[in-house]
Amino acid sequence: MKEPEISVGIVNAQEIHFTLNGNFFAKGETVSDKQVVSFSEGGILWNGNLYRELTFTPQDELNSFSLYDVTIGINYHWERQETQVFTGTLKLVVDEEKIVAINILPVEDYLTSVISSEMNANSSIEFLKALAVVSRSWLFAQIEKRKALSDKDEGFFSFIKTKEEYIRWYDREDHTIFDVCADDHCQRYQGITKATNATVAEAVRATRGRLLMYNNKVCDARFTKCCGGATEQFEYCWEDNHYPYLSAIRDTEKEENLPLPDLTQEKEAEHWIRKAPKSFCDTHNKKILSQILNNYDLENPDFYRWHIRYTQAELAELIRTNTRTDYGDILDLVPVQRGTSGRICKLKIVGSLKTFTIGKEMEIRRTLSDSHLRSSAFVVDKGEMKDGVPQWFLLSGAGWGHGVGLCQVGAAVMGEKGYSYEEILQHYYKGANIRKFY
Repeated sequence: MKEPEISVGIVNAQEIHFTLNGNFFAKGETVSDKQVVSFSEGGILWNGNLYRELTFTPQDELNSFSLYDVTIGINYHWERQETQVFTGTLKLVVDEEKIVAINILPVEDYLTSVISSEMNANSSIEFLKALAVVSRSWLFAQIEKRKALSDKDEGFFSFIKTKEEYIRWYDREDHTIFDVCADDHCQRYQGITKATNATVAEAVRATRGRLLMYNNKVCDARFTKCCGGATEQFEYCWEDNHYPYLSAIRDTEKEENLPLPDLTQEKEAEHWIRKAPKSFCDTHNKKILSQILNNYDLENPDFYRWHIRYTQAELAELIRTNTRTDYGDILDLVPVQRGTSGRICKLKIVGSLKTFTIGKEMEIRRTLSDSHLRSSAFVVDKGEMKDGVPQWFLLSGAGWGHGVGLCQVGAAVMGEKGYSYEEILQHYYKGANIRKFY
């Protein structure tokens, strides 16, 4: 199999400014330097002419292009804009009355950037190798899934709504004109903006073409920032499909042989979250954390166990704004269903004007925060009552992210402890094996 290329959606806007750092081919001519394109009359306006799409192909593979005002961390607390630099081809297309900038490049080049964008390049080599295999496998699985949906010509419905509940999940099937996006929604990709060092390049080279497989299919190898001590199963976060290699595991040494409690049970989940049992990802080692997390990820170091307090007014306004529904005073937040990591996948919001159940985990996190709550693995304490209304709510939670698949903090700790990348992958993806495709 030949190394494939991948298309990555970088930015969409009514007007896009970029600089071609070197000579590029476009519409039969050689162009370079600063460029501007604008959405106009359903097309792309460039140099006085309208086009359905534009492609800028580098004359030399070392040539790059700079895109301005690229938003990173969309809807997260670290959201900001940057100028980013990319190699490969720049393709511009129209979608929903905006211009979309798409970067087309070889998979291995993409992976080198992703690992540098997601992780600090000083991480251990075995940890980086594990991430390379995971990222590559996840990517191939998404491309296969997208092709399958396209071949069937079926829409992808990511929500279920009834009079009593609204259950929605957020996945990469939202993308239809490129393979993956460049933000945390898929995998954080920032081109060559983040310098890569020899360790990252070696990790990608050493695992070139290797994929995680289960029953002769590429694994949909999800990963999370911090599982909180227990990993989640796929179906509690996305569509109701069960993948055996994404089953719940306890994030501890094999020798400890500690069983994972049944965290789908409310009593067990509350005990687990409040107690904070020892796990790989339970670390405050600054050396390890600085290897994993970028500066904006380190702005709030509490993620294995965390707390957030809302006044009645703050919580009621958050829910009203995020759901566009007035629940009145919030009287209670009741877990209806939890997954295998203790993450709530169905939450009943009890208000003085309305009672309604929401899910899955990302919809819960989105509803209860002005960006995204760390995770949906939390328990609720209510403050003093006034006229039957709690005056504040305290959420005490575990982990950072959906909790499915490889736990990045836990895997980094394993790498520092001397585990090989194969052992790290076997720990988080039970029953999966590694095969080389190119």
